[in-house]
Amino acid sequence: MTETFTDLHERARNIESFDHLYEIITSRENILLAYRTMKSNKGSKTPGTDGKTIKDIKKLSENELVKIIQSKLKNYHPKKVRRKWIEKENGKFRPLGIPCILDRIIQQCFKQVLEPIAEAHFYKHSYGFRPLRSTHHAMARVQFLINQSQLHYVVDVDIKGFFDNVNHSLLIKQLWNLGIHDRKVLACISKMLKAEIDKEGIPSKGVPQGGILSTILSNVVLNDLDKWVSEQWEFFPLTKHYKTREGELYAKKRTNLKEGYLVRYADDFKIFCRDGKTAQKWYHAVRLYLKERLKLDISPEKSQIVNLRKRKSEFLGFTIWAKIKGKKRVAHTGIKRKKREKLKEQAKIHIQRMKDSPTIQNALRFNSFVLGIHNYFNRATHVNPEFSRLAYEIKAFLYNRLRSVGKYGHPINPNSTYKKFYSIRVKTFKIATVHLFPIGNVKTVNAMNFSPTLSLFTEEGRKKIYDKLKPDIETEISVLMKATLPDRTVEYLDNRISRFSMKMGKCEITGWDLTAHDVHCHHYVPKHLGGTDQFNNLRILHKDIHRLIHRKDYEMIVSETQKFNLDNSMIKKLNFYRMECGLEKVETSHVNK
Repeated sequence: MTETFTDLHERARNIESFDHLYEIITSRENILLAYRTMKSNKGSKTPGTDGKTIKDIKKLSENELVKIIQSKLKNYHPKKVRRKWIEKENGKFRPLGIPCILDRIIQQCFKQVLEPIAEAHFYKHSYGFRPLRSTHHAMARVQFLINQSQLHYVVDVDIKGFFDNVNHSLLIKQLWNLGIHDRKVLACISKMLKAEIDKEGIPSKGVPQGGILSTILSNVVLNDLDKWVSEQWEFFPLTKHYKTREGELYAKKRTNLKEGYLVRYADDFKIFCRDGKTAQKWYHAVRLYLKERLKLDISPEKSQIVNLRKRKSEFLGFTIWAKIKGKKRVAHTGIKRKKREKLKEQAKIHIQRMKDSPTIQNALRFNSFVLGIHNYFNRATHVNPEFSRLAYEIKAFLYNRLRSVGKYGHPINPNSTYKKFYSIRVKTFKIATVHLFPIGNVKTVNAMNFSPTLSLFTEEGRKKIYDKLKPDIETEISVLMKATLPDRTVEYLDNRISRFSMKMGKCEITGWDLTAHDVHCHHYVPKHLGGTDQFNNLRILHKDIHRLIHRKDYEMIVSETQKFNLDNSMIKKLNFYRMECGLEKVETSHVNK
């Protein structure tokens, strides 16, 4: 689908409209790509109101899956959405809407086609739920505006219940304005928005958090705000004429304009200004725009103007303020207090679990937790003092709980992951052969701005992300995708392609380059012995080598092994495969005669 998505993106950049998206959405290739994407999503194991998960879909053949989704979309009526409540940091609960697994795959089909179109229109400093962008890019932009542009007044705006209050009619109009003019597609999206919520009824507004399509729809809603704010100053046409030594220049006529730069992550956004008076203007202008144009209210108690020279502002779990350094002020970022308290509680839960059951698994869970929070917060300029304080606060709890079940001291011969991220000079516990990652041992990593040249939807952008697959391998993958094996599950066919791609089209025993016509996919643990179609149980082999694994005529095995000129290492691998199938080994002495 890469060429299709690239074409959609290019046409959207040229402000074209799209009348025939439904055919692309319901195409076999797009549906199978949606399945592949959903399969790798942890949420695919969460059941909807029908109780089904991705495991139930894996049993279907490719043709069955494609036909089910295509027929369901002809007269689309999504099933009831399961309601789940997730506790927020402030103790309140956030409602999640979990569609049934087939509806989630359908939403993924729509998202894949709508995303390249929407990405062509989205504002470059919107970072939430977009490909290749992250919270770290948003924080890098914040630091740039404080350090380089010296903008120390920030307008914090909190939209009251954003996801629950999106206006459906307005959202459909916004999609139309992006060039999505296919009425079948808009009708299906409208039905998704109005899908009945279990025990609550049909919603009149809002997009369900938890739905696959919700993320892109929320960005479509707020893209109007991004565009409006940026056109007030950042993209305002240059009007005043100046002459300099370097030549003629143009600059903004500043008399009646409000200088301001927006940084947004989903519904959480800030506008950076140079002075308090401008910030006041922006606050009221944004409040009125949200109310009158987008039908959204702000939360007065959470929305405010902050002078970063005097007070801290909070964004994405970080604290931000402008501290004097030399002759200017620079961004000083840390972890917000409520978040640090939450991390302390979570750390204690992990420690108590290791005390009750000092297993390798629980030690690895603790390490995963520590590495995760370090990788997220290490973009804070003062991450080390923050985590040193956290480590000090739980030090006694950690020592008292683990001294009876672990060994405390400097790590001796820790694994490569430990050496890569942590110092062996710091004392830590060893639980069941695993050295625990020290919570206080973390260094700041520079937050890097997002490069706008990176894109999944342009040829140049993709080249900068990853090395292009060999053209011949791309061709063979295309042939494999079009092949139909009626007695195989969609899981098997999808993992076969993944395995072929990962092995760069080479036989896993001989290393021979394979064409699609040579490829056989072998179950390492045979299906009749309990083997599955999972990725780690499949092997890509040349068809002749695959037949050799299953042969029982010993003389023919020796003859073919000599014919294919297999060396000792290849025969050794072949024997591993044969032993898993319960067949006798091939003696290298017989082959070498």
